[in-house]
Amino acid sequence: MGLAPGRQGANRTGRPFTGDYAGELLYGTLLKFGFAKGVYKADPQDGLTLVDAMITNAVRCAPPGNKPTPEEENTCRPFLRARLAALPKLKVIVTLGDVSRRNVLRTLEAKQTAMSAGHGAEAEIGGYRLTNSYHCSRLNTNTGRLTPAMFEDIFARAKAAL
Repeated sequence: MGLAPGRQGANRTGRPFTGDYAGELLYGTLLKFGFAKGVYKADPQDGLTLVDAMITNAVRCAPPGNKPTPEEENTCRPFLRARLAALPKLKVIVTLGDVSRRNVLRTLEAKQTAMSAGHGAEAEIGGYRLTNSYHCSRLNTNTGRLTPAMFEDIFARAKAAL
């Protein structure tokens, strides 16, 4: 679960996280843990397919400064609720960043205290295993807040929970 479609990635290419650095890290990690197959080339026609995984976002449009307003989050919540309801076999949700974590908790009608913020936070809520990661943005990776090893650990946990 990401934050929102990226201006340089999903809005331009039509595939979440495609065309920006976050996509390189995300799709490379999904491939490593068997949640995708093929080759990622930052082109939606590259043949890469997801395996027992889906990528979606907490909000439906790219907000200014990557900071959606509470109104935007509330407006988009029914879409997120419908997306989760359409996945009856869903067991694990990986949230990428606090906006995503916060919106999943609200969608599941859980208190914000049901899952702490921060990288590696986990909780069992509404029949789902939630695991939070810092977002795989350039800002977080360039500053060392999120390393590839830290990100891979999150998906190793997701795989183990299945």
